[in-house]
Amino acid sequence: MQPLLPLGGYAGWRFLSQTLPAQMERFAANPVEAREIDHFRKTISSVTTAEALVSDYRLLRVALGAYGLQDDLPNRAFIRTILSEGTVAEGALANRLADKRYRSFSEAFGFGGPLPPRTGLPGFADRLLARFERQSFERAVGAQSETMRLALTAQRELPEIAGRGVTDTTAWLAVLGSPPLRKLFETAFGLPVSIGTLDLDRQVRAFRDAADRTLGQPEIAQFSDPNRVEDLIRAFTLRSEAAAGPSPLTPGYAALVLLGGLS
Repeated sequence: MQPLLPLGGYAGWRFLSQTLPAQMERFAANPVEAREIDHFRKTISSVTTAEALVSDYRLLRVALGAYGLQDDLPNRAFIRTILSEGTVAEGALANRLADKRYRSFSEAFGFGGPLPPRTGLPGFADRLLARFERQSFERAVGAQSETMRLALTAQRELPEIAGRGVTDTTAWLAVLGSPPLRKLFETAFGLPVSIGTLDLDRQVRAFRDAADRTLGQPEIAQFSDPNRVEDLIRAFTLRSEAAAGPSPLTPGYAALVLLGGLS
């Protein structure tokens, strides 16, 4: 079952966020996804090396999909290096890439470090599969609306970044290192894509200043509050809708009917 997105803009976001649990439950019931999830849950605890993970196409598909890296599925040598080097060494490839999703991906599995891999830890499969199911749903949403996909990404990732207990600069660098989050913030704040050509210190200052102007606070820590995340998504969806221009929308009554059908 494909996601239902009867409206655009902020109204569309409100509909999607209110129906999200029911929509995700129906989406996850897809037989193909259910088989992949079952295979991962039964198999992953026995995987103790990067090579073993990369060699199992079905496991790797779920693992990469959980971190939004599914496009790298054919790049097995690259992914093997990301996993086997781990994240402990400063010079590890995952630590040197601008896209911080690779670091999170490698860190999650724990290969290449002094401790045993995390694949055998209690709850590992459930935690990763929860990410996979959410990311899979986000991709399906993105096939219909990139705006809604980016809003879902922000709803999921920003509270996590805000709660890491790192410095504000480090938190902003995590945001800027995530292509989906960067795009959302640039749009919400009305910043040009060319801002990415500045050095990182100037980029962080520019985003902090824009957050202060738009939201009244410059710190990433504010997004530990779901209401602040909602304020950001509202700014993003309204700007996105304005940039797209007028478009025909399903009448509001139809959205209410769909909402009632999902409750």
